Amino acid sequence: MSLLVNPAHPGEVLSELYLKPLGMSAIALARRLEVPRTRIERLVKQETALSADSAIRLATFFGTTPEYWLNLQRGWDLACAQSTVDVSRIKPLEAA
Repeated sequence: MSLLVNPAHPGEVLSELYLKPLGMSAIALARRLEVPRTRIERLVKQETALSADSAIRLATFFGTTPEYWLNLQRGWDLACAQSTVDVSRIKPLEAA
């Protein structure tokens, strides 16, 4: 089983690769996306997961794809699960 090595939370990517270079605040982005400011603030602080709704809005605004944003979240979720889920007692199915 391969483990993802330190994937970035989508909020970190949003902050570091998009907001900071643009000099844009989370509040300003929330206004442009027409979402509550707390949604973007909590995402940037890595306190919440990225929703499909937010992925669509971010993709539209930044010219990316919703899949780009959702894949960041999926990678983060998978890495977190792999570091906490104990599968040591599960025996793989053997071919007949």
